[in-house]
Amino acid sequence: MSGFSNKPKKLRGAFVEYGLSIPPLFVVFQFNPVQLTRSRSIQIAARNAVEPSFDQEDAGQAGQTRRCSRPPERSLRQAHEPAAGPDEINDAQSVTVGQESIELEIRLDATDKLNEGDAIAGLFGVLPQLATLELMVHPKSDSLLGAALGSLLGSSGGFSFTRGANPPVILFMWGYTRVLPVNITSMNITETEFNTLLSPTRASVSVGLSAIEGADPFYKYSKLAKEAMSVLNLANIADIANIVVPG
Repeated sequence: MSGFSNKPKKLRGAFVEYGLSIPPLFVVFQFNPVQLTRSRSIQIAARNAVEPSFDQEDAGQAGQTRRCSRPPERSLRQAHEPAAGPDEINDAQSVTVGQESIELEIRLDATDKLNEGDAIAGLFGVLPQLATLELMVHPKSDSLLGAALGSLLGSSGGFSFTRGANPPVILFMWGYTRVLPVNITSMNITETEFNTLLSPTRASVSVGLSAIEGADPFYKYSKLAKEAMSVLNLANIADIANIVVPG
């Protein structure tokens, strides 16, 4: 008997289509990516404290549009020079935070299923998973299968067989604390091994994602989990004693 019978099962990441439609799209990662690259653009500019002025002479003439005389732009350094503390610094600048971008690589390998005698893997290798990933970047309205089912069964109660003219929104599921609605912004597929029918048996897929941030309940859940993780960081508050603060 193995001594690891009580070893906890490791969660696997997944892409799941957000919203029900036919055919549904989901891919559970066969192997979790070995790394995630997360980035966010932050643009900081000087806030112009001087309000635009209008040409009063032109403003008094009927039928004339008032001309706006804008003050000269300030550099960020000029905006910070008179600031004496954090509140003044914040007031002197404007900050635009971009949406989070995520990059990861998914690996697919049909070897185990081939050894188990799986008929689908024997014929098509990893093509079913690859096809599902590719369909995640195509509009569902392009789905021939969805259109056929829609014409046969019709639709009722707001249920959609094709769901609009845009690619579907995807949920990126990564553990208990991150369930993010995302748009897939890039996808690069590399097929490395093939069976006798030229179906790929091994492949890697590099995927770029853009998080959808707003009032969506999944994003709010993930944001709340991030804030909770930050609260847990207070357990390290004693480390502050190891830094030097000028008197």
